[in-house]
Amino acid sequence: MDLQQMRYVVAVAETGGFTRAARRCLVVQSALSHQIARLEKELGTRLFDRTSRRVRLTAAGEAFVPAARQALEAAERARAEAAAAAGEVRGRLAVGAIPTVTAVDLPALLRAYRSRFPQVQVSLRAGASERMVTQVRDGELDVAFLGVQPGFRLQGVRGRVLARGELAAVVAPGHPLAGAAEVDLPRLAQEVFVDFATGSAARAQSEEAFAAAGLTREVAFEVSGVELMARMVRHGLGTALLPAGFAAELPDLRFVPVRDAPQRVEYLVSGPFRPAPAAGAFLALVAEESGPQGESGPEAESGPEARSTHLAGG
Repeated sequence: MDLQQMRYVVAVAETGGFTRAARRCLVVQSALSHQIARLEKELGTRLFDRTSRRVRLTAAGEAFVPAARQALEAAERARAEAAAAAGEVRGRLAVGAIPTVTAVDLPALLRAYRSRFPQVQVSLRAGASERMVTQVRDGELDVAFLGVQPGFRLQGVRGRVLARGELAAVVAPGHPLAGAAEVDLPRLAQEVFVDFATGSAARAQSEEAFAAAGLTREVAFEVSGVELMARMVRHGLGTALLPAGFAAELPDLRFVPVRDAPQRVEYLVSGPFRPAPAAGAFLALVAEESGPQGESGPEAESGPEARSTHLAGG
């Protein structure tokens, strides 16, 4: 058994076919099929059920693929550690981020990282904060930028506070609140809202603020992204609560500061163990660009006070 055979098996499992797997691995299909057949003979069992219409993992294949992924990741980590010891950072870096990040200039940060470490293959994935915590803990992401309410538990990951801030009301230009210098929660509770999905960290910050004030509100529209949310508000379908810094930059909309506004904390999180060289270099670059901030352990609720800024939704 060798790593190349493992790569071929994982590729077939992920793409669902030998032709697509061969294309991904940049080999002819016959060579890929031959190597998998050799591996199956060595193991004494079939990894795939093959028909003319589809390829499906057997029970043995289902057991083999996760272990193969771990072996491939360990081999990649070993190469990266050896290169780092020789003064070269290489490998892979998977970054997750809420849809908008304001604690750092993420595009500029990634550009600086790629310029400094050109041998690292970088990928970026946008997502919801609570989902990305799981992905970092499971090793699917190396690091992630989150936006959550105070008290959000970072279970199984290490978190560093980048910023704290507040949400602001976002309304259409013709809305009665468009010219207001400030609005309070009782007045906002009279509005119809556009918000993120129930149960998400992005939704929880607003819900908890209204509940703490003894207020209820109507959320008529649930969306998955800030772009659609802004479009809904622009068409007068509702009011939104978004990070003030992000809200101020939305075209053709008005943002209104909120008295007793919902709070927001932005974190950079990483896995609970020593990061791989590529991830360690990224964490060091963030620290270099953003300055010293709060650090928390794997299950801490929040870190020390960090600089105040406007945070991004996610």
